Amino acid sequence: MSQFILINRIKVQNANAIAGFTWGFPAITHFLGFTHNLARKLAIEERFDDISLTGCAVIAHEHHVHTYRTSYDVEFTQSRNPPYLASHDKASTPPVIEEGKMNMTVSLLIGYEGNIGNRQENFIHWLAKNCLLQRLAGGTILNIKEIENHTPKDNNISRIKRKLLPGFVLKDRSIYLEKHYEAMQEKNKETELLDAWFDFIALKQKARPKSDLINKHFKNQQKTNANSREIVEQWQAHLQDVPYQQVNIPKQVKDYFSHLEKNASNEKLLKQWQEYCHPTEETQADWEYISKPETGYLVPIMTGYKAISPVYENSEVANTRDSETEVCFVESAHSIGEWQSIHRLKTSEELANCLWHYHYEENWYLCKQNTKPQQKEETSHHTITTENPDDDFV
Repeated sequence: MSQFILINRIKVQNANAIAGFTWGFPAITHFLGFTHNLARKLAIEERFDDISLTGCAVIAHEHHVHTYRTSYDVEFTQSRNPPYLASHDKASTPPVIEEGKMNMTVSLLIGYEGNIGNRQENFIHWLAKNCLLQRLAGGTILNIKEIENHTPKDNNISRIKRKLLPGFVLKDRSIYLEKHYEAMQEKNKETELLDAWFDFIALKQKARPKSDLINKHFKNQQKTNANSREIVEQWQAHLQDVPYQQVNIPKQVKDYFSHLEKNASNEKLLKQWQEYCHPTEETQADWEYISKPETGYLVPIMTGYKAISPVYENSEVANTRDSETEVCFVESAHSIGEWQSIHRLKTSEELANCLWHYHYEENWYLCKQNTKPQQKEETSHHTITTENPDDDFV
């Protein structure tokens, strides 16, 4: 069983809400970076240098993105700070630099190795002090409700769940992306991974030709003709088939309308049926929501970086963050995640599998969870990359 440090209810102000080309929550690299910085401080702290941090799970409790809604879209709230440039006339205002910010309350569950023993009080005091000195996702930490140490003997799964409710843990679902991409490849070899990713993140709708007269006709048939029950059931089953496909119209329903008497009372009905089977651009339609390939509260997430250049000596690149570290330009890597209520975790192993870890390969710097489907992906990465040369891959 695992040992955990629970940093409960971290209240953060002005955290970064933009990650790659996703927005609404910080990238997972922010939280692992926060944990990594704590680990580096632990390594040089003589009292606790035998304790090592092994990963981090992210549980969200509350968030508020600084946006406002226009008549067309949602935009980030902007301000000019300072309101004017001291080096210029006060009438000249500086330009607004777009930046997405948010306030949030999150908890971090950090795995660790080592034996804290009777140093627990001092260790928690050290953690509280150093956490408040750090930034989380670029935001200022205003308050931490509590920090606790959970060991296997504490029956920690039930205690931790009670502490974190209500809360949602972020889980890696890149296996969903892989599965859907492979299924699309079987149908069309020219399908790209980006197409599969959009099926998860886009809100898609497809038109279904109007069928109100057809529905009304079948309802009347149910009341007056007991023999039409099978046809009505096939039609209702067809309506549940989303999205609309002409080839999926039941043959028995087609045969029924082909033999329907053509008279004045059926004229509008038969016209709607023809438009339903052979729609044009002028055909009236109802719009139906297309479900995502998998169920769950699925969201696009940024999971790391991919190198797009060789590693340069620090002296070869201008304006680096320090004067020693080698530099490589990278692009953001994206995948799929799922927000899952913390109460659905049943065992300590499931809880441990929610911890994110760094995963390094040539040209790849990713964040992954220790799930069995993820461990088989050593040479292929089902992530979307987007160029972001302003980031340093160190």
